Amino acid sequence: MSYENILLEMRGAAALITLNRPKVLNALNSALLHELDTALASLAADPQVRAILLTGAGERAFAAGADIQELAKLSALEGQQLALRGQRILDRLQRCGKPVIACVNGFALGGGCELAMACTLRIASETAKFGQPEVKLGLIPGYGGSQRLPRLIGKGAALKLLLTGEMISAADALRLGLVEEVVAPGQLLLRGEEIAQVIAAAAPVAVARCMEAVHTGLDLPLHQALELEASLFGLCCGTEDKAEGTGAFLEKRPALWKGR
Repeated sequence: MSYENILLEMRGAAALITLNRPKVLNALNSALLHELDTALASLAADPQVRAILLTGAGERAFAAGADIQELAKLSALEGQQLALRGQRILDRLQRCGKPVIACVNGFALGGGCELAMACTLRIASETAKFGQPEVKLGLIPGYGGSQRLPRLIGKGAALKLLLTGEMISAADALRLGLVEEVVAPGQLLLRGEEIAQVIAAAAPVAVARCMEAVHTGLDLPLHQALELEASLFGLCCGTEDKAEGTGAFLEKRPALWKGR
C-alpha cells in the first residue's frame, strides 16, 4: 500500500515508519494518523515483523503536535470525537503485540509527545525537545497525555509540565524517566535498530505476552496483576516457542522461533 504522509520500509526483522510531513514539522493531522493506524495494523499481522521503529522525517521534529489549523475549527463535540479517535489509534499502537521503539529527533510536542509515550520504548537524540504545551492554546492533551505522562514520570513532575506547557531537553527527559536513552543525533536510528534486533532475536510470543503483562498489569491491583502474570506464564509454557527455547538452551544451539 502507498502512503502520502508516512514512509514504510523493512530493516531486517524490524519495520521503520517515518512520519513524513517535514514542512509542517510532521504535525499529526487526521490523514497521517489514519495512515499510521493502517500501517500498524498491517505490521501487527505480519509474523515476519518482530519490532517497529517510529521516527520523523528531517532533523527538526519527531512530531510537533497536532495540526493547529484543524484544531482551530473544532466545536466541542468535534473536539471530543477527535480526541477519542486519536486515543483509540494510540491505544492500538501500544497494544499491537509488537514492540514499538520511538526514535525521537527534534521536537516531540503535544500530540507528538503523546505518540512517543504510547510507544514501548523511547530513544531520544541529544537535540530532542519534549513538552505538552496545550494549555497555551486553551486546551488540554487529548491523545492520552494527561494519563500516560504521570504514569511515566509521576504526578508532580507531570503536572508541572502540563500546567506550564514548558519544553524540556532530552537530558531532562532522561532524568525524569520520559525516555530510556539519549544518543548523538547520528546514532539515533542505529541505536534503535540495535535494540530492535535484540528484541527480534527473542521468542515473539513471549515478547508479546511480556508487554501484555506490563501494560494490563499496571492498571490492576497487585494481586490481580500477579494472577495475570501467572496466567500468561502458563500460556507461554504451552507454546512451541517455549519447547524450542528450552530445548535449544539445553542443547547449546540457537533457537529457531516459530512464533506459536
